[in-house]
Amino acid sequence: MNTIIVYSSAKKMGNTGVAVEAMAKEYNAQTLFLDDYVINDYSYEHKNKDDDFRALFRHVLQFEHVVFASPVYWYAVTPRMKAFIDRITEFMDDEVLKPELRELRSKQFSILSTSIHETAPLAFTDMLKKTFEYLGMQLRGMHHQQFPYED
Repeated sequence: MNTIIVYSSAKKMGNTGVAVEAMAKEYNAQTLFLDDYVINDYSYEHKNKDDDFRALFRHVLQFEHVVFASPVYWYAVTPRMKAFIDRITEFMDDEVLKPELRELRSKQFSILSTSIHETAPLAFTDMLKKTFEYLGMQLRGMHHQQFPYED
């Protein structure tokens, strides 16, 4: 099964980057660091068609298994990851793009989180689980890696 790990973090090779690299080796997966790209917020008027989102999302659709990885920021994913997820709405409300979105129904997803705590908070995992299950994806696994607090 081909896998891509889509991740975001304030530090590309911080704790989340370390966890992503380890998982990428385990799954022989590609990685996609969202913070290397321009992903604007969702716009009801679809004003952001010229940023990197659509090309990135279409690239992700080529994989059977997508791992969404983020540190836990106040019970949520990073702002860039949230923008990426919100922008999927464009494929829901545009008749031309809907057939591409339906490809998610044949995909699996996993969650990789990092924090100073032993487990990820339910608010964090529920948001991702419910969003991607709503889109028709099947949950394959949830992984959390605890890292010590850094001053």
